[in-house]
Amino acid sequence: MKTVLTLNAGSSSIKYALFDGADGAAPSVPRRAGLLEGLGVGGASHAEALAGLLQQLGGETVQAVGHRVVHGGTRFGGPVQVDGDVLAGIEALAPLAPLHQPHNLAGLRAAMAAFPAVPQVACFDTAFHRTMPEVQQRFALPQALHERGIRRYGFHGLSYESIRSQLAQAAPELAAGRVVVAHLGNGASMCALQAGRSVATTMSFSPLDGLPSGTRCGRLDPAVVLHLMRQERMTADAIEQLLARESGWLGLSGLSSDMRLLLASETPAAQLAVEHLVEHILQELAALAAALRGLDALVFTGGVGENAVAIRQRVLEGAAWLGLRVDDAANQRGHGCITTASSPVAAWVLRTNEEAVIARQTLQVLNAAPAQ
Repeated sequence: MKTVLTLNAGSSSIKYALFDGADGAAPSVPRRAGLLEGLGVGGASHAEALAGLLQQLGGETVQAVGHRVVHGGTRFGGPVQVDGDVLAGIEALAPLAPLHQPHNLAGLRAAMAAFPAVPQVACFDTAFHRTMPEVQQRFALPQALHERGIRRYGFHGLSYESIRSQLAQAAPELAAGRVVVAHLGNGASMCALQAGRSVATTMSFSPLDGLPSGTRCGRLDPAVVLHLMRQERMTADAIEQLLARESGWLGLSGLSSDMRLLLASETPAAQLAVEHLVEHILQELAALAAALRGLDALVFTGGVGENAVAIRQRVLEGAAWLGLRVDDAANQRGHGCITTASSPVAAWVLRTNEEAVIARQTLQVLNAAPAQ
């Protein structure tokens, strides 16, 4: 029996959990878990928060640490035990996910310092999407650039793996079909699953692409970047700051990146931010259904997807043409199936459990490793 600590260091929060498991399996409910929020601007740094967290856990017997790492590039197609070479490879990918990868690295380094004799395992968000066909991985750019890593990677893979597993248990006939999962949180994306395998997703080369989210712009004409450079005289760093940290729901509303506040606000700008998100969810849903050549189910997850009744209501009403028929009472309850019994396409709400996926992948790596 191994005790696994999971660390999920995101852009503004750190989730942690302790799991007990053996033989490559781990329970879905941790023995101990917590969330540190409000990190970054105006709050504690990730390094400070991690130092405090690891000090609190000092009395626990931790036998392995599993880490969420956002970007695995072309090198990391699955979870891997971390050594100096792997750490350098993860760090080299930081420019592709500047909002997350540095924080993932901070978690890795802090845990390696706190538990120097304990194996560390990196679990990658991008790995889930390695099953996408080439036509979905390619940009319409020269082959040489594709070979140098300029391609669609996709993200939120640990969340999608969690939903795939849960749906397979709750509704195996749906899980075996054509499913779109909407991971709607401060970072938002959607993924098309065919028999549980990723075939298309909205984020691509970086988490900036696809749906607008808390502070990220979402899909953008690349000529806008050229215009900002040439006409606005903005540097690459300034453009990155704008697109990754000052855009999205925050940029549209001028108020907040928190969807709860925007839904509660009556200001036209806040209402525009909500409308913008719903409209782009609907557009991406149609595109992903086309990639699947049909649709059997839509699953909502993530902080907004799991809790924002109004967002789900508006999306389902807007997607009625696809065969979605919302059950208002079930949508208010917000878990399980939220469409009517006669709805040709089902909609579900499931709570993502990335930590359980990280723990399971960590144990799988360690159980597969040769004995020392």
